[in-house]
Order: sequence, then C-alpha cells, then structure tokens
Amino acid sequence: MFRVGDESTRNQEQQLYERAHTRVRAIKGFYVHAIAFLVVNIALFALNALVGGVWWFYWPLIGWGIGLGLHAFGVFGFGGQGPWGREWEERKIQEMVDEERRR
Repeated sequence: MFRVGDESTRNQEQQLYERAHTRVRAIKGFYVHAIAFLVVNIALFALNALVGGVWWFYWPLIGWGIGLGLHAFGVFGFGGQGPWGREWEERKIQEMVDEERRR
C-alpha cells in the first residue's frame, strides 16, 4: 500500500516533470523558430540578390526578427519572473481549473 507521504512525493515529482517538459517544449519551439528564420531569410536574401533590383529582403527580416526577439524574450526573458512568469502561469492554471470545476 501507498502511504500518504509517498503519494504526495510522487505528485510533486509528476508536477516537476510536467513543468520541465513544458519548458523543454518551449525552448525547442524557439529553436525551430530560429532555424526557420535563418533558412527563410537566407533564401530571401539569395532571391533578392539573384533577381536584382531594389533591396527588399531586409523588410521581412526586420519584421520577423522582431517576432523572433519577442519569442526569445517570452521563453528566456525575466528568468521565469515578470508579468508572464511562473506565478502568472500558476494563477491562470488555477483560474482555468476553477472554471472547469464550476461547469
């Protein structure tokens, strides 16, 4: 039989695992985003260089670069603190759980 303490420890371990898994997926998502940014923008530069004419490749580079920067800030910024850090996540999760229970 399980003792209450054993079950509590397993629950805590499961929560730690789920948080780590979520964090790893967020980091992986950023890396995929960064690789796509590099590949597509290199291709746009090459296309612009081959076709010639006015240089336009930097406009999507700037726009997407801002988006990539915001993504990086969301994943790595604040060290888990700040307006959308762990505390905010926990609060939102609790709100959603409470909302589901009311249904």
